[in-house]
Amino acid sequence: MNNPSSQAQDSGLVPVFRSLAEIPAAFGPSVAAIGNFDGVHLGHRNILSAVAAEARQIDAQSIAITFDPHPEHFLRPGQAPGLLTPLAERLRFLAGTGIDAVVVLPFDAALAGLSAEQFVRGILVAALGVRSIHEGRSFRFGSGAVAGVRELAAFGNQLGFTVRVHEAVCVHGLEISSSAVRALIAAGDMRRARWMLGRPFAVLSTPARGRGIGTRLLLPTVNLASYSGLLPAFGVYVTRLNINGRAFQAVTNLGNRPTFGEPSFAVESHILNFEPLGNSEAIALDDQTPLELEFLLRLRGEIQWPSPEALKEQIFKDVARAQRYFRLAGDHTPHEGA
Repeated sequence: MNNPSSQAQDSGLVPVFRSLAEIPAAFGPSVAAIGNFDGVHLGHRNILSAVAAEARQIDAQSIAITFDPHPEHFLRPGQAPGLLTPLAERLRFLAGTGIDAVVVLPFDAALAGLSAEQFVRGILVAALGVRSIHEGRSFRFGSGAVAGVRELAAFGNQLGFTVRVHEAVCVHGLEISSSAVRALIAAGDMRRARWMLGRPFAVLSTPARGRGIGTRLLLPTVNLASYSGLLPAFGVYVTRLNINGRAFQAVTNLGNRPTFGEPSFAVESHILNFEPLGNSEAIALDDQTPLELEFLLRLRGEIQWPSPEALKEQIFKDVARAQRYFRLAGDHTPHEGA
């Protein structure tokens, strides 16, 4: 089997080719899946595990072909959905499926203008040497998305590759798709979103300076910096905050915080089980510290309370519910390596 070229930009997990120019001339043969893979949910993983298994059988490279930016963000920027996973996270999750490499095609006017046949001949066959392609039944490609799996199979018959069409994966009777996951998260339904993703929905960000409200309410508080991806519906959530290898139980308010005067959007997490390390009295954070915030359960919607005292009383009720959640789940964070 051919090894991916050292010219590839390495995500730290598997080689990543970020343009056709980076793909070695003798890269193939390969087994591939093409898609946006937003969220890398259980449906995506089902297809990619089949790609990896077939590639091992025929001694070929297993590859995921994806796009940056998301085609909708290029074609219809005003209507494009918020993404479940920024590109760096998408690459990390793709690497975890067992594939050998990822090809990230820049989605621009040139790529958007390729006909279905040009895409197949120039990219799949000439550049990647595909011998087999795995896709979901709804897959579309070519300028204007005019072609689907039937046309792809016809090209395969002509050009020497096979096409395996996968049916949608269902969990608890729900059909999994990126759009379905986005809709659940937008509605605050973290349980069903977790079913489809196979993991809790999380956002990656860095700290932002807050308004000191959490300090006055006697709870260690971390505010997330501005985040451009998808966020859940406004409200209060049971969350897990991962900081520098430590995982903390938390209650997170996501919204405009209307009780404290002029509304200002924030993602504000109150740590429940803060334990200083050594003699330190605070978590060492700066504006570059990576944070991962996992959303586990929505407790309630956002409410404008009549006074800070009323909000304080509700916060302690939220804390009690969150602590019960973690207790029933057997979660004893913080712990190392979370």
